[in-house]
Amino acid sequence: MNILIIGSGGREHAFAWKLAQSSKIGNLFVAPGNAGTATIATNLEIDTLNFESIKKVVLQYKINLVLVGPEIPLVAGIHDYFLSDNEIKHVSVIGPQQYAAKLEGSKEFAKEFMYRHQIPTAAYQSFTAETLEDGFNFLETLLPPYVLKADGLAAGKGVVILEDLQEAKDELIAMLKDQKFGDASKKVVVEEFLNGIEMSCFVLTDGKNYITLPNAKDYKRIGESDTGLNTGGMGAVSPVSFADDAFLQKVEERIIKRTIQGLKQDNITFVGFIFFGLINVEGNPFVIEYNVRMGDPETEVVIPRIKSDFLELLIATSQQNLDQYSIEIDNRSVATVMLVSGGYPESYQNGKEIFGLEKVTDSMVFHAGTKIQNEKIVSNGGRVLAVTSYGTDMEEALKISYQNISKIQFEGMYYRTDIGFDLNV
Repeated sequence: MNILIIGSGGREHAFAWKLAQSSKIGNLFVAPGNAGTATIATNLEIDTLNFESIKKVVLQYKINLVLVGPEIPLVAGIHDYFLSDNEIKHVSVIGPQQYAAKLEGSKEFAKEFMYRHQIPTAAYQSFTAETLEDGFNFLETLLPPYVLKADGLAAGKGVVILEDLQEAKDELIAMLKDQKFGDASKKVVVEEFLNGIEMSCFVLTDGKNYITLPNAKDYKRIGESDTGLNTGGMGAVSPVSFADDAFLQKVEERIIKRTIQGLKQDNITFVGFIFFGLINVEGNPFVIEYNVRMGDPETEVVIPRIKSDFLELLIATSQQNLDQYSIEIDNRSVATVMLVSGGYPESYQNGKEIFGLEKVTDSMVFHAGTKIQNEKIVSNGGRVLAVTSYGTDMEEALKISYQNISKIQFEGMYYRTDIGFDLNV
């Protein structure tokens, strides 16, 4: 089979790495890809929102299946585009249709869905610039800290948590009136703060059936001990030590099954990955957010733990045969640490040459933001590389990743030295 992966980050490199191992793979393409995917697939310089150009390469290279990595093309309706075009509607697309993608594209839509289907989540209300005073009043009913979320997509940076009531009110003004996050914050969801430890669960669904993938925990803050600004993710580990069988059973019964049933009851067709951002509150799981795709950097620890043929899994999804498929999971721990550009998540410089990749042993390096320039690999994003390792336990996996990080360098390179710090590794 000929496969096209849409995207350019570490998630897409991990997908390509795994798909390249399949006995069923024909030609593998990534659009636009990065310097890492270029070593195992053919990169295609295409804007992920230029659906007409994507259609052209699908026809040109006789693509059989399209795997959509990032959320933006899904929210923009790439799956619907394929279904509406007679020339390409036969091509399988892994990723939900536009309406289903609102589970990530709109925080309010997701909250309404959870409330409707009795899925545990924090109490909330949503506000616009016209209802700003109501927002102030709702904030006054809550105990600190205060959680404000831009309703739309904000590249993982649209969530603000503040301890002071007046600061929360000022932030609400900044989001709604000053358009701090652009159109994403035309509407803002304010919700109660849930105190606990976070983790991520993932399922792959064919619209009728689902398979649960390995769980993970990522680390969003730029600074040690989860301090500083939010990022797209500074590292991840899998499995999560506190997620024992009893907790995961609650996740299955209270959250995953109710979500899949809710989609069916609402006549929402969903083919693809569902990411459950969870928080463990005194042994009980609550949903913080849905994503309609795999997370990044969680993909870089989840995919390496899947021992089964990943392409066979995607084919079963496209044919609605997941009920006949069982997945084999590697019992080893996996840890990934992100190397980022100096200044990230604020302003940073691209084009910094990366040295030492050839010295890495016993780790996988997934490229998150790189490109080839003058036959050299250079940085091309805030998050640049994800160094991923297996271990008999989390401590060993992290040790191997950090040993290999010491062999890599580029100007301004930064990384957290405490990934997994809260899991007693």
